[in-house]
Amino acid sequence: MGKPSASKKKPTRVKKQSTVYRTRRKTKDIDQIHEDMKPGTAAKLLSQEVDLDLPGSGQFYCLHCAKHFISEEALKKHFRGKPHKKRLKELQDEPYTQAEADRAAGMGNYKAPGKVKVTTQDVKEKMDTVDVEEKSL
Repeated sequence: MGKPSASKKKPTRVKKQSTVYRTRRKTKDIDQIHEDMKPGTAAKLLSQEVDLDLPGSGQFYCLHCAKHFISEEALKKHFRGKPHKKRLKELQDEPYTQAEADRAAGMGNYKAPGKVKVTTQDVKEKMDTVDVEEKSL
């Protein structure tokens, strides 16, 4: 019989990989997006000034997912995708409030959270005419 094999040392990691990946892709929470969806704030976010540091110079922004896109085609493709549709479904629930927390703690009667109607944002007018031309071809 041979000698017992030497134990192999596992490399030590500085940080847990799961923590690193999770924090890098952090986006806005649902209640923050509900605040952004209010009429005054939404208009500001959808018509931002040109910022060369952002993708697409900051002109193509998905309000519900809080993401910037390179072009309008990429934004429209995103609207048809699964992650955007999942986010719309999450946004249909009413945002959590302090009053709801008090009711859950026993200070009042329980009231089920309401639903909010959420639809995909409109794309600028000039691009809608391009879609009509493409469909006629």
